[in-house]
Amino acid sequence: MPLTILTDDDVRTLLHSLTKRDILELQQSLADALHYYSTSVEDDDNGCCASYQPERTALKRKDGTTTLFMPANSNEGMGVKIVTLTEVCATSMGKDGIKNIGRMSGNIGSMSGSNSGSFSSVSGDSGIDTPSSGIGNAGTSPTGSLTLLANNGTMRALVNAAEITAFRTALASTILFKKRNNVHDIAIFGAGKQAYWHARLALLLRGDEIHHLNIINRSFDTAGSLLHDLYKIPWPVSIHHPQTSIITPNHTEYHRYLKSTIRASSVIFCTTPSTEPLFPAEYLTSTEGRKKGRYVAAIGSYKPHMIELHPDILQQAVANPNHKHHHHRHAKQGGAIVVDSVEACLKEAGEIIQAGLGGREVVELGELVMLKRDAEAKRRDRRESESSLDSAGVELGGGKKGKGAKEKDEGGDGDGGLGEWLTKGNVVYKSVGLGLMDVVVGGELVRLADERGVGTRLERF
Repeated sequence: MPLTILTDDDVRTLLHSLTKRDILELQQSLADALHYYSTSVEDDDNGCCASYQPERTALKRKDGTTTLFMPANSNEGMGVKIVTLTEVCATSMGKDGIKNIGRMSGNIGSMSGSNSGSFSSVSGDSGIDTPSSGIGNAGTSPTGSLTLLANNGTMRALVNAAEITAFRTALASTILFKKRNNVHDIAIFGAGKQAYWHARLALLLRGDEIHHLNIINRSFDTAGSLLHDLYKIPWPVSIHHPQTSIITPNHTEYHRYLKSTIRASSVIFCTTPSTEPLFPAEYLTSTEGRKKGRYVAAIGSYKPHMIELHPDILQQAVANPNHKHHHHRHAKQGGAIVVDSVEACLKEAGEIIQAGLGGREVVELGELVMLKRDAEAKRRDRRESESSLDSAGVELGGGKKGKGAKEKDEGGDGDGGLGEWLTKGNVVYKSVGLGLMDVVVGGELVRLADERGVGTRLERF
């Protein structure tokens, strides 16, 4: 078996060539692995089983950098991702230092016709490419590599990890996004690689249904660069571009715009390494805020002191979903936070830790998705009954108890209650990342690279 080497340019070329069908197939491979991770036991001898995943190791240096060593095992082989995160201290703006640049509009990139993306801004000028007051106060720039091995230990691939890390995270958090009934208004905090790939996958998967895309970031220039890349880099298929806005804290009416944007959003992606909540909890926890069901994915914070969502939001999300004693119409609560790994999030996720949540209040994404063979059977049954909720993609199922999480179908709702919550209710997804994700997605991308002639291959290594 040859050794495949993928540079950062190779990875970007490959990722930007992916079609919606490619993304759905990659999501299914990732979902299968996460399902096995959450449900297999060591006696099953399944390579994705949690007991076969070594713990990550963090090496912290005095210069503020942290290097993570993330080994993992899958059914196709083994691997290790080594990534270094450099923390940059940002200067707090302060409430009295806000500049008003007003509103402006224009076209992003050199595009014309239906491919042009117009946007408006609610911003001020800021030259620091890091989050700040209300949008976090620490920035990270990950660099590193992913080494993949065959089951017998033979080197299979060496891949630049910078782009893959962001891509596989967005691939996981858009599994539930793909199933949401309403994705009309999307808000994204941050403007780095994570934000970019969440925006690109959202448009690729549900672009025709997205009406507004709002980027909330400290630096207007960085957010503008994200949109420039988003619309300028060629797409493998025709994509509908929604109305897009950039919102930064430098605007005098920032808090009003932020509140109205959050309240209007049906999907919120948080992609910053913030150490304070990105917005007040009451935007979502008040009576008005609870009327609308939202999907909120928080993937930027990865240490106990980091936090993107206020603890009150998580505590409300895990409250008894069957509580009937109120006089207002509220979106359905599921009684749990969805996570990539219970064990990892209880140790590392600032939102989970600071909200005081335990194992009974979180449920793994892998417990909520169906294996490919089961999903295909379910689709076949739906076709025969002439009723289909989704034409393709990862299927949701189960609702069974796993790893200490509460039953999702309390009150006799069964799978119907689970499905209603995941597609229409208030769902919070928290991820800190798993080496298994990198190994599985990396392996699939190497396979595609070999098929499409991308990268360098050494026949004898």
